Amino acid sequence: MTTRPSGFSARSTAEQVTQGVDATGLTAIVTGASNGIGEQTARVLALRGVHVIMAVRNMDAGRAVKEKIVKKIPTAKIDVMEIDLSSLASVRKFASEYISLGLPLNILINNAGVLTLTSMVSKDNIELHFATNHLGHFLLTSLLLETMKKTVEESKREGRIINVTSSVHHLFKEKDFQNNSNKIWMSYQGSKLANILHANGLAKRLKEDGIKITANSVHPGLVQTNILLKKSFVQGILAILSKPFLKNAHQGAATTCYVAINEQVKGISGQYFEDCNIGKASLCASNYELAQKLWDYSFSLIHSN
Repeated sequence: MTTRPSGFSARSTAEQVTQGVDATGLTAIVTGASNGIGEQTARVLALRGVHVIMAVRNMDAGRAVKEKIVKKIPTAKIDVMEIDLSSLASVRKFASEYISLGLPLNILINNAGVLTLTSMVSKDNIELHFATNHLGHFLLTSLLLETMKKTVEESKREGRIINVTSSVHHLFKEKDFQNNSNKIWMSYQGSKLANILHANGLAKRLKEDGIKITANSVHPGLVQTNILLKKSFVQGILAILSKPFLKNAHQGAATTCYVAINEQVKGISGQYFEDCNIGKASLCASNYELAQKLWDYSFSLIHSN
C-alpha cells in the first residue's frame, strides 16, 4: 500500500498514526463510542493520555467498552455519558450536564451515525439520517463551542472538531439542489454531505473570528461496522463476501485519531481527510453557498424543536 504525504496509508492503524504522541491533559468527547470506529477512537485516544468522554446511546454497552479498555490500559481516563443524537432534547441534556461538570473540552469528535434501510423519523419527527448524523451533532457542537473556546483560551492549545462522514457524499451533484435543497438532505447520503458542509462552514466562521479551533471532516474508508439498524440475510452474505476488501475498526479509526491529535494537522481547517491525508471532496461539499443554506436550515430546525 503506497504511503502519501503524511507517511500513512489506507492500511495504517489508529495506533500507528498516533505513535509517539503525548496527548496528556487533553479532553475529548467521542460520540458513538460504544462500538466500531468510535470504540477504537476512544481506546487509542485514551492510550495516548486523552481524558475521553464516551457519549453513547446505550449506557450498558458504553460501560462494557470502558471496562474492556481500562482492563487493557489501566491508566486510561474514561467516562461514559448518555446521549441520543436523534433527540434534540437528549443532546441539550447531555450538553447541559457536561457544562455543569466544569470539564475542559479540547477535541469534539462527531462520530455517531446511523444507516437504515427503510424510511424512519426521529422523536422530533425529522428524517432519522439527517436528525442523527447531522442535526444532533450540529446542535451539540453549537452548545459546546463556548466551552471549547474557553479551553483554548486557558490552555493555549488548539481545539479540534472532527465530523466523521463518508464518500457517499459524491453521489450528489450541484443540479440535484436546484429544485428543493431542503429535501435533498433527507437521506443517508445527504446527511453525510451535510457533515462536510457543517465542518467547512464552521471552519470559515472560526477562522474569521480568529478562534484557534479547527474543524475538519474525515472519511474513515469502507469499514466493517454495525451502523445498519437492520440487516437482511442477503446483506449479511454480501458483508461476508466483501470483508477482505474492507478496513477493520483499527484502520477505520486511524484518520479520526490522526486528525484529532497528530501534530502534522496543526492549524489545518476546513479540509476533507481520507486515509490520513487531505482528500478531494465533491464540488457540492466545497460549495460555501450550499454550506450557508444548510447552516440556516439546521439553525431553524434546532430552534423550532
